[in-house]
Amino acid sequence: MKAFDTQLFKRILFYTKPYQWRFKGVIFWAIGLSVFAALRPYLLKNTVDDYIKTNDSQGLMFYILLMGIVLILEVLSQFYFVYWANWLGQDIVRDIRIKLFDHMLRFKMKYYDHSPVGQLVTRSVSDIEAIARIFSQGLFMIISDLMKMVAVIFVMFYMNWKLSWIAILAMPILIYATRIFQLKMKSAFEEVRTQVANINTFVQERVTGMKVVQLFSREQIDYEKFKVINDKHNKAWIKTVWYNSIFFPIADLVTYFTLAFVVYFGGLSLIGGETTTTFGDLFTYTMLIGMLFNPLRQIADKFNEMQMGMIAANRVFAILDMQDQVQENGTVEAPHFEGKLSFQEVRFGYIEEEEVIKGINLEVNPGETIAIVGSTGAGKSTIINLLNRFYEIQSGSISIDGKDIKTFELKSLRKQIAVVLQDVFLFADTILNNITLDNPNITREDVIEAAQKIGVHEFIMTLPNDYDYNVKERGVMLSSGQRQLIAFLRAYVSNPSILILDEATSSIDTYSEELIQRATEKITKGRTSIVIAHRLATIVNADKIIVMDKGKIVEQGKHAELLLNEKGFYKNLYDSQFVTEH
Repeated sequence: MKAFDTQLFKRILFYTKPYQWRFKGVIFWAIGLSVFAALRPYLLKNTVDDYIKTNDSQGLMFYILLMGIVLILEVLSQFYFVYWANWLGQDIVRDIRIKLFDHMLRFKMKYYDHSPVGQLVTRSVSDIEAIARIFSQGLFMIISDLMKMVAVIFVMFYMNWKLSWIAILAMPILIYATRIFQLKMKSAFEEVRTQVANINTFVQERVTGMKVVQLFSREQIDYEKFKVINDKHNKAWIKTVWYNSIFFPIADLVTYFTLAFVVYFGGLSLIGGETTTTFGDLFTYTMLIGMLFNPLRQIADKFNEMQMGMIAANRVFAILDMQDQVQENGTVEAPHFEGKLSFQEVRFGYIEEEEVIKGINLEVNPGETIAIVGSTGAGKSTIINLLNRFYEIQSGSISIDGKDIKTFELKSLRKQIAVVLQDVFLFADTILNNITLDNPNITREDVIEAAQKIGVHEFIMTLPNDYDYNVKERGVMLSSGQRQLIAFLRAYVSNPSILILDEATSSIDTYSEELIQRATEKITKGRTSIVIAHRLATIVNADKIIVMDKGKIVEQGKHAELLLNEKGFYKNLYDSQFVTEH
C-alpha cells in the first residue's frame, strides 16, 4: 500500500488555482515563521556567551529587546500563516462542495436507487470538511515544520558542527518510525471513513423511518444492530489510537536519548577545555533538539490529518468521476407543447437483462386525458419515469409533438411536464415556497389566484400563518390529503403542457378526495394528462384507459368499451375492486 497518493494530491492541489496569491502568501508566512523560530535560540546563545558570561548588562538588555522583537514577528507570522491556511482550506471546500452537489443533482434516478442517503450525506458534509484539514492542519503545517527543521539544522551546524552530527545521526531512526506509522495510519483511517459512512447511513434511515420502527416494535432489534455497527466504528478508531500510542513514545525516547548524548559530549568538551563548544551552545542545543525533533513528530501527526483528508477526497472524487448522469444531448428548448405523445416499441429495464417495459406502443392526442391501470409491478409508473427522462430507454423512442424527447434540453423538457406523486415530498419550508419551489417567475398573487381556482385556498387559510405556514421536514405538519392538495397546486402554478397524476388520489380521506377531484378537473382541462390510478372509480371519464400487465399494454379503450369484454383484464380488475369496496 502506498503511504501517499501523488496523483490524488495533485488533483486536490488543482483546486488551489483560483487562490494562487493566497497559496503563495501562506508559503511566505511559513518561511517567516521558520526563520524567526530558528533565530530565537541563536540569539539566546549569543546572550549567554557574550553578555551573561561577561556580565555585560547593557548588551544583555539590547539582546533581550532584540529577542522580544523576533518573538513578536514570529507570533505575527504564526497568526497570518494559520489564518490564511484555514481561509484557503474553507474556500476550496466551498468550491468542491458546490461542484459535488451540482454533479449529484444531475444523476439518473438509478444512482439514487442504489446509493444510501446517509452515505451521500457523509460524502457531501463530513468528508468534504476532512478535505479542508489537508490545508488547515496538514499540507501547510508540514511545509512549515520542514522549513523550521531546515532552518534549525542550518543554525545548529553554524553553531557547532560536532554536536549537530549527533542529532543528525539520530534522525533516520525517527524517520523510519514515521514511515511505518504513516502506512499503518493510512489503512486505519480508510477503515474509519468506511465505518463513519455506515453509521451515518444506519442512523439516517432509522430516524427517517422511526414510525415504522416503532409500529413494528423493532426498537430492540435496531438497538442491537446499532450496537454492532457502533462497535465496528469504535474498533476502527481504537486502531488509530493504538498506532499513536506506539509511535509517540518511541519518538519521545529518540528525542531524550539524543539530548542526553548532546549534553554528555558537549559537557565532556567543556570539561576538557575545548573552545569549539561553549556554555551557550550547550544551553541552546537543549532547545534546538526539541525544535528539530518535535516538528518531525508533528509531521507524522499532520500527515494523519492529510491521510484523513485524502481518503475523504478519494471518496468525494469517486462520486465526481461517476458518469451516471442523464445524457444532455438535447439542443432544442422545449416549447409549450400541444401535447401529442408517442411511444414506439419502447423497451426498458432497471436491470439491463430484466425488462420492465416490453415493446410498448402508445399514442396520446393533444388535450386527451388517458388513464393507465394495472396490477402492482405492471410498469405504470415506469412509463412516467421514462417520459421525464429519469431513466434512459434501452430501445425504441418517445416523442412529443413529433420530436424525440432526447432532442430537447432536459431542463426545459421537465418544465413542461408536471407530476403529482402519491408520496408527496415537501421541504421543511413554508407552503408558499413548497408551491413555487423558489421560482422567481411565480408570485404570491399567482399562487393565491391558482389556489382559489382549484379550491385549495380555503384550506390553506385555515392554517396558522396561511401561506407562510412552515410544514416542517417532509411536510409532517399536514395530513396526506393536505400534502396532495399542495402538490396539485404546485403542479397547477407551473402551467405545464403535460400533467401526470401518479396514484394521486389513493390513501386519502373522502373530503380531501372531493377537493382533489375538483382540482383534477380544473388542472387537466385543456392539457394532455396521464392518470395512473389504482381506484378505477376515479378514471371512468378518461378519454382512453390503458391496461398494463407485466410490462405490456394488454387492453385500451374507454371505460364502457372495456367493460364489455367479460374476460378482459380491465373487467376483472373492475369487478374485483367493486366487490372489495362493497
